[in-house]
Amino acid sequence: MGVYAKYVFPHLMDWAMGSRRLQEQRREALMPLYGEVLEIGFGTGLNLPHYPSAATRITALEPAHLLPRKVSLRIAGAPMPVTIVQGSAEHLPFHDRRFDCVVSTWTLCTIPDVLAALREIGRVLKPGGRFVFLEHGRSNAPAVARWQDRLNPLQQRIGAGCNMNRPIDRLITEAGLTLGQLERFQMPGMPRLVGEMYRGVASAH
Repeated sequence: MGVYAKYVFPHLMDWAMGSRRLQEQRREALMPLYGEVLEIGFGTGLNLPHYPSAATRITALEPAHLLPRKVSLRIAGAPMPVTIVQGSAEHLPFHDRRFDCVVSTWTLCTIPDVLAALREIGRVLKPGGRFVFLEHGRSNAPAVARWQDRLNPLQQRIGAGCNMNRPIDRLITEAGLTLGQLERFQMPGMPRLVGEMYRGVASAH
């Protein structure tokens, strides 16, 4: 991991992703969570204040140690136990059917093998368990999608591996999860190339 990705980018993203508008989106997206929850791509813990009271325990998966002082403070303020596990979403270090829910927020865009990660999510969910997601991805407007494809290599470089053109709903169903709820919307105040949002709930078999 380079200096930019390890030190500079985490501070930029913590500032950008902590805006009031995005915090409101987190709160709404996380409402369906309950029981024991696995969060994929914990980052700096920005979701923690927005978990509903029905979520009783959080296991936070993160491949890198990002802003440890901020993360420690956010965990200390959480109303439920939080355990951080370092690992890869493509190879989750958990037994089958372990979690009631899995959540990802603005994370699937950066996972190198996103289909493998989604299949792993299905594996660790209990039957009927929920995969709750809030992601940005491919536009359903052909002209916008073409520009996303053209500019994606640049986005990957400046966004530390982020992809702007992934069809999130299609990837979820291809991985074997059942898509139960899906909202598509444009995030106000964001360029359409990176502001095409997918928010919803899928379930495991």
